[in-house]
Amino acid sequence: MSFSDLYTSGFRNRNRDHFAAIVRVALADGVISDEEMAFIKRTAINLEIEDSEYQHIMDNAKDYPINPPAEKKQRIERLYDLTRMVYADNIADDEEKELLKRIVVGLGFAIDESHTIVEKALAIIRKGSDEDTFIEAFF
Repeated sequence: MSFSDLYTSGFRNRNRDHFAAIVRVALADGVISDEEMAFIKRTAINLEIEDSEYQHIMDNAKDYPINPPAEKKQRIERLYDLTRMVYADNIADDEEKELLKRIVVGLGFAIDESHTIVEKALAIIRKGSDEDTFIEAFF
């Protein structure tokens, strides 16, 4: 196996794990709304999730690790996607917020700051901010 094969495999695994985290957030309240499903489908395309993996992840999202990126900017990009999933149906349920807090810690953010980070992220998304504005708010 060449080095490029390892990189490609690792990249796919990170995308797969990130997609699974997004699905977990959508399932946190027990229901995936039409808006959340549309977001999930768009995200699957953007993350290049193959059809064969898509259904397996939808059925077994809890089986995948969070797999945090080393770079702060990449962690914030993941937080952006996850926060958009929480707010995809314009409702941030308590169950979704709690799961997002746990995922925030899994992404490498400090546990004592997780509540503040989640509330800040949700406030930025509620304003309709784009990804660049979201990232800037955390630097």
